[in-house]
Amino acid sequence: MSEDSDLLYHVNGELVPADEAAVSVRDRGFMYGDAAFETLRAYGGDVFRWGTHADRLRETCDVIALDHGLSDADLKARVDETLRGNELDDAYVRLSVTRGVQPGKLTPGEAVDPTIVVLVKPLPRGGRGSDPAWDGPASLQTVKTRRVPDRSIPARAKTHNYLNGILARLELRVTDADEAVMLDSEGRLAEGATSNLFFVREDALCTPSLDGPVLPGVTRAEVLDIAAEEGIPVRERAFTPDDLRNAAEAFVTNTTWEVRPVESVDGIDVGGGPVTMLLSRVFDDRVEREHYADDATEPNGQ
Repeated sequence: MSEDSDLLYHVNGELVPADEAAVSVRDRGFMYGDAAFETLRAYGGDVFRWGTHADRLRETCDVIALDHGLSDADLKARVDETLRGNELDDAYVRLSVTRGVQPGKLTPGEAVDPTIVVLVKPLPRGGRGSDPAWDGPASLQTVKTRRVPDRSIPARAKTHNYLNGILARLELRVTDADEAVMLDSEGRLAEGATSNLFFVREDALCTPSLDGPVLPGVTRAEVLDIAAEEGIPVRERAFTPDDLRNAAEAFVTNTTWEVRPVESVDGIDVGGGPVTMLLSRVFDDRVEREHYADDATEPNGQ
């Protein structure tokens, strides 16, 4: 029995037990990776930054010319129903929209009967004083697998085709690092296999710009907004791997990890620092204020 056996998933408008959830083997999301998805995080029963995630999902669908015909409100209702059905307030959520079943040819047809799937799993409470979803600071390893150029597959398109990131993560088996650092075709920093990269050098917060093959992460945008609010100088441009290795501090971001400190890059100690701590604290404060303000129970039961 799987660890998710007690959960309910939302498949094409219905809540079904996880062990019974299924899509057709002819679904284009399965056959070709022809699908868009978003990873979301629910705090206190509601999704964090739903509007931003919905905008990014819409952009992905525009990039791959997938007109699924559903409104943001309809998609959000399916997410909310899945959370309620599982009695989950704090959770990982994955929303997928595929082109559905079509005749077995590579060229997609214009008529779309989409497959909509919502998966969830419990996560720790977020906000002030919470326990992180990750197990300790991250170790990073630069890998040989390069990020796909934007002219091949636009980085802003978050699709089911994640083979590029999988190949990068497979390289970590040698070092047992937590995350792969991927470079672009010119050898410049791009992003992690599932995260955005940040580091501090010369009293500025640095991150590879979206001019390169970098996913516009929702947490990335939140961190940049916090940095601006706190008056922290930011540099978004092209960087080299040595810029990251020689940083005063570093961290990675994604929806599940939030702000995760980095302890080492390619075996070189980096560690967290005051900027990472500040950004993490303010991020938690925002989550606390927006999602738990009416919660009578303090974090950690205090």
